[in-house]
Amino acid sequence: MLVRKQPTVRDILFAIRGSILPKIARALLAIAAVSVVAILAAIQHPGIFARISSIPFTLIGIALSVFMSFRNNACYARWWEGRELWGRLIVTCRSFARQTADLDPQERRVLLRGLCGFVAGLVARLRGGDETTAIAAWSDTAPTPGEPNQTNAVLDEVGRRCLRLMREGRIEPVHYSVLEQQLCRLADVQGGCERILTTPVPFSYSLLLHRTALAFCVTLPFALAGSLGWWTLLPVVLVAYTFFGLDALGHQLEDPFSLEPNALPLDAMKRLVEREMLARLGEANLPPPLQPREDILL
Repeated sequence: MLVRKQPTVRDILFAIRGSILPKIARALLAIAAVSVVAILAAIQHPGIFARISSIPFTLIGIALSVFMSFRNNACYARWWEGRELWGRLIVTCRSFARQTADLDPQERRVLLRGLCGFVAGLVARLRGGDETTAIAAWSDTAPTPGEPNQTNAVLDEVGRRCLRLMREGRIEPVHYSVLEQQLCRLADVQGGCERILTTPVPFSYSLLLHRTALAFCVTLPFALAGSLGWWTLLPVVLVAYTFFGLDALGHQLEDPFSLEPNALPLDAMKRLVEREMLARLGEANLPPPLQPREDILL
């Protein structure tokens, strides 16, 4: 996730790092090249584009802007829902740690480290990493061979330990129900994240937007070259930057758990949970919080 401050005038004019420009630079150069061809054709053959009116492009541009805003709103909603789910995960882990404060220290250690294993496994699952390796750093319990959902298996193991504590009379049934409720919330967070991950914006929806934006930006220079000459480059490149940039930004927000610059900082939030759980266990040597690299927090 980008963590830069609000842009200054200098940033607006010259900043490249943190902008969407590197992602769309080739497309902009291609549109600029098409514009140059249109301008040269208009200079060599005056009136060749006289019958191409700019009015249809105005109408198409308005419709395309509305269409693109709908898609970007949908993508941002996915990003924000992912952030809400991870905020709920952090709060739930804190609540579970507080509600186990009176347990035997060794038993509590296993439970809280189990939560760290769950969070580490969830990050690996959402980002296509190795769940087994991520979980093994926190849990001594070997995963069942062929287990399709190792992250959820960690929650199952924590739940079984809580159930055993109740059956042994070490916690009250009411206490167990409170802890089980927190585990259910964590399972709900995992299910919500998996729903976002496995249900992308419909391909046809995105394809239609890509094709329309590309056709609009490619043909626009031919409507302006006859009247604007070399000034055609300015509005065409600006319009292309806006449309292609919003499209690329929406693509990044569509998957909030990726490693793109505008994705959620899952590693940083995972580290936050690890630090807080270890602090609750009385650990003094905590792992340092993750810091942004080149203004990007992963």
